[in-house]
Amino acid sequence: MSEGPRTDHGEPVFEEPDGTALKRVIGPKLLLLFVIGDILGTTVYSLTGQVAGRVGGALWVPFLVAFVVAFLTAFSYLELVSKYPRAAGAALYVHKAFGVHLLTFMVAFAVMCSGITSAASAAQGFSGDYLAAVVGPDVPGWAVAIGFLLLLAGINLRGVSESVKINVVLTLVEVSGLLIVIVFGAIAIFGGSGNPELAADPGRLVQFDETSGPFFAVTSATALAFFAMVGFEDSVNMAEETKDPVKTFPRVVLLGLCITAVIYLTIAVITSTLVPTDLLAESDGPLLLVVQAAAPWFPAMLFSIIAMFALTNTALINMLMASRLLYGMANERIIPRVFGSVLAVRRTPWVSVLFTSGIAVILVSSVTIADLGGTTSLLLLVVFAVVNVAVLVLRRDKVEHPHFTAPTWAPVLGALTCLFFALPITGRPLREYAIAGALLGIGLLFWLANQAIGGRGKADPAAPEPLSRQDQ
Repeated sequence: MSEGPRTDHGEPVFEEPDGTALKRVIGPKLLLLFVIGDILGTTVYSLTGQVAGRVGGALWVPFLVAFVVAFLTAFSYLELVSKYPRAAGAALYVHKAFGVHLLTFMVAFAVMCSGITSAASAAQGFSGDYLAAVVGPDVPGWAVAIGFLLLLAGINLRGVSESVKINVVLTLVEVSGLLIVIVFGAIAIFGGSGNPELAADPGRLVQFDETSGPFFAVTSATALAFFAMVGFEDSVNMAEETKDPVKTFPRVVLLGLCITAVIYLTIAVITSTLVPTDLLAESDGPLLLVVQAAAPWFPAMLFSIIAMFALTNTALINMLMASRLLYGMANERIIPRVFGSVLAVRRTPWVSVLFTSGIAVILVSSVTIADLGGTTSLLLLVVFAVVNVAVLVLRRDKVEHPHFTAPTWAPVLGALTCLFFALPITGRPLREYAIAGALLGIGLLFWLANQAIGGRGKADPAAPEPLSRQDQ
């Protein structure tokens, strides 16, 4: 077999038919920061209050449950990304497992929508309470949110190397904000300092919303808290730009999940102890309330700027994921090849970047942050359930290179738990199903239009393709 083209360091490249290729610029450290930065974003900085509004004072419980479900699904993703280290993520795995064109397309579109809704929710968080603390309440938030998304599109077009390096800086800023919350929060709880009007109350940690009862309070809140878990779906879509993805992904993603789980649970305990649930539920800047309760002397403007950087990080990563997913699907011939168009100089998928950014602008102009977060979670849970089944089906597909293998019980439990939290019986608002249905309806129309113009094309997308050029 031909070795095919490689980089100066001997790494294989994934080429487009016109000769351009995605650059392998992401090593283990960058990938770890990518995963941590993605998970530690909008949920902890802006949606923690919404989660508290559903569960009550026991804020730590839904985050713990969400991470348990995420770990189960992560095992499936790690087996699949190390087996098929290509950019299309869940859609590629479903495509290989079932070979149903419409199912593959809808999974791809659902994942893309989850990234876009996540970025749109980050844009709304950016332009909400945190922005008001910096510039005052008179600035039109919708205009700032739209400008924010357009700026991210420019960064994305510039290149993945620049985007990931910006991610490193933003992740460090993001983590510094959480350290402020943890350190000052712990001092306030154990040292008795802080805002005397908001006394610490550890008793809230075992209080559940009385209107729905403990079970539905936890399930409804977990359904929203799962919003944070888009991280490893985002990361696998960067497989073609990661150095040695087969070895890198398993250890990096599991480490990233462990680190973020500890941070989330710590923040949840501090937040619920220091700030009454009713105040949290009304804010899209809940961590600012925590800092004001723990250290009222700390400049609200400074912390808000840190939070806005954190939200920028989440949005940037999700828009990277969405555009790379469309790029991967274009290469699989499941959507028109134009979405695989790459700038000759920058080597970035420019059509996909512009398309996903346009949808994000529409969403941020018309949907609330809570509904965007819940819709993201719903789309992800359905996709993750299908991926957990796909990994079992694909056990019959053998590849020549060694790869990570998940214990069989993990995808089985992962599929069952993801399906459960996607159901209405958890207390999920029906409007989230309406928004998800509308987005998928747009996807279905897109699919039909693609078929009408012969988009299935000239190649059978069900046919297996090599993992890289050196396999040919």
